[in-house]
Order: sequence, then structure tokens, then C-alpha cells
Amino acid sequence: MAVFEGDRMVARESRATDREGGRDWMLVQIQEIAKLWNFERCGIGFGGPVIFEQQMVALSTHVGGWGDFLLSRHLSECLRVPVVMDNDANVGALGEAKHGAGKGCDPLFYMTLSTGIGGGIIIGDRVYRGADSYAGEIGHLNVLPGGPECLCGSNGCLERMCCGLWIERDHGRSAKEMLQSADFVNGYVVHLARGLKACLMLLNPARIVIGGGISKAGDRLFVPLREELGRQMTAWSKARIDVQPALLGDDSVLYGALELAKLYGDDVSRVV
Repeated sequence: MAVFEGDRMVARESRATDREGGRDWMLVQIQEIAKLWNFERCGIGFGGPVIFEQQMVALSTHVGGWGDFLLSRHLSECLRVPVVMDNDANVGALGEAKHGAGKGCDPLFYMTLSTGIGGGIIIGDRVYRGADSYAGEIGHLNVLPGGPECLCGSNGCLERMCCGLWIERDHGRSAKEMLQSADFVNGYVVHLARGLKACLMLLNPARIVIGGGISKAGDRLFVPLREELGRQMTAWSKARIDVQPALLGDDSVLYGALELAKLYGDDVSRVV
């Protein structure tokens, strides 16, 4: 959580998540931190699908208790300020587009590569959410038909093959440790590039920005990933392959939440 004055971050606090504590634990943490600060409006990036027009959490695929929860309404009543929410990948995309590695890039595709995988699309300085708020879900493209089962119920999804949760479950070591191995990375980027190729062919973004914890591997990841994308891209396509790490690091979503609050925070009725 963070507080901004204008575009300047003036306070920030981070706490480790207690997954077993679920929704109730998280709501208590938010309110405890919020009591320390004075602010006029609030933006949220939630780690799962959000029905934007209803300002409702659809679900969390990693933590129970969030299904069909009106988080914005709940926090608005608790914090006594206008609150607006979107999923964290959309919010991260907005942060990088306005303040980070995506500035001046239209359209922009942002992917969060962390415990899970999500995507956000920025077209003309606005988030593209699709007809039902489900655009950008790149994590559940099938990149290995017949591959291992994903939490979503399908098989061989990009998230199943490449996210931090499954890297650790499959190999018994963290993604950070595994990405130290060039042999692992060379196999890993094959699946990652398959997902990004679909994005390049469908959207032809001016830039792809990748955030989340795994993106911190830097050149160990991005150099072989760009090379693999070059090999996989359709030969006649001249679509640019511009893939960059998030400039804002762990703060992409915080800056995106700032922009979300600027857009809607004074009049949340424009959303709901």
C-alpha cells in the first residue's frame, strides 16, 4: 500500500501475505495500514479477475473467500473515501504506461510474471477490458496441448508452465533459484515465448512490458526470451519484438492504482 501527493509516493508499506488467513485477514491488514494515513481517494489492483463495471471481485484462483465480493463498496464504507478497483495486471499496465517502461507506447501489453500470470492491454491511454472485463488473460492460453493440469482446469496453460507457483511445485526450488540455471532458462523461454507470440500476432503492441518477481531476473531471462521469440515468430510478420522489464519494479501496480484513482476516484458512479 502507498500514499501519493500528486505523482510522488510519500509513504509505502508492505506485509507478507498470510494465504491461510484468506479474505478476512487481508481486509484487516488494509484497514490497519489505512488508519495511519490521510487520503482522499483509493485505487486497488486485485490479484484475480475483476468485473469492472460492477466493481466486484470475480474470484481469486490462489486464495479462497473472494468470489463475487464487492470489495470497492466494502472498503469505501470502511475507509470513508471513494474506492475504485481493477485486476492487478490491468492496474500494473496503467502504471507502466503512465510512469514506467510503457510511456509513449501505444498499444501496450503488460504481463505480470509472478506467483501467477496475467495481462493488461492499454490502447490510447486507457485500459482495454473487453466486453465482460476478461480481456488480457494471457496466463490461460494453452502453450503445451496435453500438458499438465492447470488450476483453471485446462492443460498446459502459460501460467501452469511458467508462473512461480508451479516452478516451485515442479522443481522443489524457487523461481529465483531456477532462473540461475541457463539450461532451465533455455527450456523455460520456449513456453513463455509461445504465449507472447500469440500476443504479438493478435495485438501487434508497440511494446511488451513484463513485471512481477520473475522479471527481476533481468538479462538472464530477457536476452534468451527475445531470441526465442525471434525464432518462433511467423517468418512473414514484421511485427516488432520489443520486450522490456517493468521500470517500476514492485511499484507498477501502486502507480497504476494512483492513475485509476485519478480517473474514477472522485466519481465512482461513472464506473458502477
